[in-house]
Amino acid sequence: MTQRDRILGVILAGGKSRRFGGGDKGFAELGGKSVLDHVIARFRPQVGRLLLSINGDPQRFARFDLPTIADQENAELGPLSGLLAALDWQSQHAHDCTALATVSTDVPFLPLDLVQRLDAGRNGGIAVATSADQRHPTIAIWPVNSRAAIADALQQRRLSVNALTKQLNAVAVPFAMRDIDGMALDPFLNVNTPDDLAAARAFAGRA
Repeated sequence: MTQRDRILGVILAGGKSRRFGGGDKGFAELGGKSVLDHVIARFRPQVGRLLLSINGDPQRFARFDLPTIADQENAELGPLSGLLAALDWQSQHAHDCTALATVSTDVPFLPLDLVQRLDAGRNGGIAVATSADQRHPTIAIWPVNSRAAIADALQQRRLSVNALTKQLNAVAVPFAMRDIDGMALDPFLNVNTPDDLAAARAFAGRA
């Protein structure tokens, strides 16, 4: 078993997309595919197994042909609840996995060496991706033994993923901007708003 096979990938797709105007921003069209299609295509080869962490009706994700998980008890508590549900799924279904790699549903230009570099840099703990001096705490790798700290943060209603990664001394792993036909592309460009989607479409058209 390779190191990649020991990493469970989780796409965090349970957000409310308020800044995007509601709905599932991962379903937005980008270059003839959905944003989520792009995330899956770039992320799936980097992990041993892949899950979607969602809220609401799972049938709307059926076409992606991936297992879905939902944390109904803590559904309104943000990404940490999705991470906890994924760790619980791992303990039941993926005992051979020793870490979880997480990405959000709205990052269509993920680096193809993301998981490899995060795993290499984490020294057995948590590693968080950074770009242009900005932390991306939902784009990270978590050892399975971080479950207790995540559950405690949720119980205490300390819901900031960034604060928890700092508390747990996560390693920051920097990723460079990409040059796309003279334009600087952040590899973790988030499609959070309609303007972000327009920017992503401009980059996709040039790539």
